[in-house]
Amino acid sequence: MVRASRLLIPREIKVLIAAAFVIALGYGLVAPVLPQFAQSFDVGVTASSVIVSAFAFTRLVFAPAGGQLLEKFGERPVYIWGLLIVALSTAACAFAGTYWQLLLFRGLGGIGSTMFTISAMGLIIRLAPAGVRGRVSGLYASSFLVGNIVGPLVGGLLAGFGMQVPFLVYAVALLIAAGGVAWQLKDAVGPAEGSGTASAGASPVSGQDAADEAVAAAGPVQGEPVTEVAAEAGTAGRAASGSSSGDGRTAGRAGRDTRPRLTVREALQDSAYRAALASSFANGWSSFGVRNSLLPLFAAAVLSGGSETAGIALTFFAGGTALALLFSGRLTDSWGRRPMVLSGLALNAAATAVIGFTDNVPLFLAVSALAGLGTGMLNPAQQAAVADVVGNERNGGKVLAAFQMTADSGAIIGPILAGVLADTLGYEWAFALTGAVALLAFLVWLGARETLAGRPAARTGSTIEE
Repeated sequence: MVRASRLLIPREIKVLIAAAFVIALGYGLVAPVLPQFAQSFDVGVTASSVIVSAFAFTRLVFAPAGGQLLEKFGERPVYIWGLLIVALSTAACAFAGTYWQLLLFRGLGGIGSTMFTISAMGLIIRLAPAGVRGRVSGLYASSFLVGNIVGPLVGGLLAGFGMQVPFLVYAVALLIAAGGVAWQLKDAVGPAEGSGTASAGASPVSGQDAADEAVAAAGPVQGEPVTEVAAEAGTAGRAASGSSSGDGRTAGRAGRDTRPRLTVREALQDSAYRAALASSFANGWSSFGVRNSLLPLFAAAVLSGGSETAGIALTFFAGGTALALLFSGRLTDSWGRRPMVLSGLALNAAATAVIGFTDNVPLFLAVSALAGLGTGMLNPAQQAAVADVVGNERNGGKVLAAFQMTADSGAIIGPILAGVLADTLGYEWAFALTGAVALLAFLVWLGARETLAGRPAARTGSTIEE
């Protein structure tokens, strides 16, 4: 076996990692301001939480169409279109004159968000060899986290010049990211035109790893953006490794991807995929929903802090996640996906449940950092597990869309239910419920198989790979 440390990351993935930082930086600018901007229209906690849920709701509704766009046009154009849509809708948010206009514009941004998120997932799946999927997912997530560390701090300060300013800066950041991807990946073509030529970004291999390495080498030439795993290079990988597979292309000249497609029904037969859906839902509820909706409001209402305190809290959460990503990706590729997911869920559940009981800023920031640490342990592992289920040689666009949809479902339901609890019973109940959801996902993962090759599986009979 070729050691993961010897495998190089393709240039196209590095471009996506850089773009992810710019996107996250802009998103971080808006995060501490959005709930308070919504409350400036004289609405309560629940209504301001709905603004956060609206973004996730349109992501959820549009996810099936996003998967179809991915299969038809390929990752690169869908990624760029998605960024442009979010840029325009975010700029429109800055000029919203009523709560309902803000709700509409924020919701429209979810359409573009699901487009570039699924596209990024597809590219990483396609370009990353199995031996470094955890590391690639960790690097990609790290770039997001670094942006999320810097963004809230800057966003809280920019809010002093007006709550509209962070939205405009975010829109500009998205335009920069879209332009960078369009320029740097301009030679990369969609599935219909891929040549299967090896990329300089992937190292050669031999023996049992030859096919995996060839997949990584072939992928970038066909490239489009991704964030997790892409199956587009499977046939080309076999051709490059010497097996019979035609001309090494995964798509015909008519623009159709000819790789076998993994359906959601087939994926659901795998206990690891079912568990990944559960943890994705919990992560969406906590990290994408409650964190962005209730943390800023809790800081303002209970701890008497403003946008600056909210920004610092989000930065501590992101800092904890970034710290975990220094080691979680590599441990995911060595220890296995399942141990890291279980550890991350346990830590996130415990820390999140405690947040509502903090009564001073230092303790609040410390617990926020621990919750972020758990998230950083969870994400690379669950993403790598989904990548293992899909594999390099199958088209898993709809499987990836379903995985993203569960996170969006959590991000929709979480802020609304937690917001209602915060309004009626207090923030303690809201954060305790969020921790309980993560605990339920932990219990599901206890019965899931290990997907990393060479590691013992918890349920050997519950896999579609056998």
